[in-house]
Amino acid sequence: MNKSELITKVSEETAFSKKDIARVLASITSIIEKELKEGNKVSLTGFGSYWVSRRPSRSGINPATKERITLPEVRIPRFKPGKQLKENIRGM
Repeated sequence: MNKSELITKVSEETAFSKKDIARVLASITSIIEKELKEGNKVSLTGFGSYWVSRRPSRSGINPATKERITLPEVRIPRFKPGKQLKENIRGM
């Protein structure tokens, strides 16, 4: 399912227009992104949690030249499904 399909399904299940649903979805994703950039955790009870983890800098090898390089520290968004979501999927 992609974003437009999600918008269509939510619109069909509610009394809201696709345009309104698209704005709400954009707002939700924007808020989650801003919170993660600030280093905050976002928890949606029953669904799951989003947070940012850090991968420390490390050495690596350039596959084209076989030269040793240093890979910088990176921040990675993570997601852990909630208990209710896991139980619902397992019970299918």
